[in-house]
Amino acid sequence: MSDVGSVVQVTVYPVKSLGGRTVGEAEVGAAGLVGDRAWAVVDATTGERVTVKSTPAMAEVVASGDDEADAITLTEVLGRPVRLERAAEPQVDAAAVHLVSRAAVARAAAGDVPEGCSADDPRANLLLDLPEGEDERGWVGCTVRVGEVVVSVTRTPKHCLGVYAEVRQPGTVRAGDRVEVLAGPDPAP
Repeated sequence: MSDVGSVVQVTVYPVKSLGGRTVGEAEVGAAGLVGDRAWAVVDATTGERVTVKSTPAMAEVVASGDDEADAITLTEVLGRPVRLERAAEPQVDAAAVHLVSRAAVARAAAGDVPEGCSADDPRANLLLDLPEGEDERGWVGCTVRVGEVVVSVTRTPKHCLGVYAEVRQPGTVRAGDRVEVLAGPDPAP
């Protein structure tokens, strides 16, 4: 077991593709942070989902928690009628939890950023403070404890910073919680 840093910020994205809300703590279940990406934006005319990939202006809107008000704001910003629709399950692209270190954000700001990724908004659930020389990308295949939560780091994103992880032990994660690598990757056969 190795203590490797702490949680600086916890962010929940209630509506997929919209800006996130920083919270002091979040419950984490098997599917990720409770309330994260629980809603989707849908074109009111066609019924098709609208995402930030096709409509980048969405990332600048932060969900207020009022479905009707958010739909009105989005309709104005996007210039077309949309509505919010509760998703049957969290609308995550690759994994339940997205972790990014301050060092990754700094590397990206200096130009070391994957194509299609934003150094300004890495869209991470957990922003971590790691000691110099520690790099979360080396955790792929590792088991990591973040506060009460235990995750398996599965991979690095193709178009984003940090790492993706699946939840092995649900619990609460808070700003200030310790981050520990519990077990390294399994050795190759």
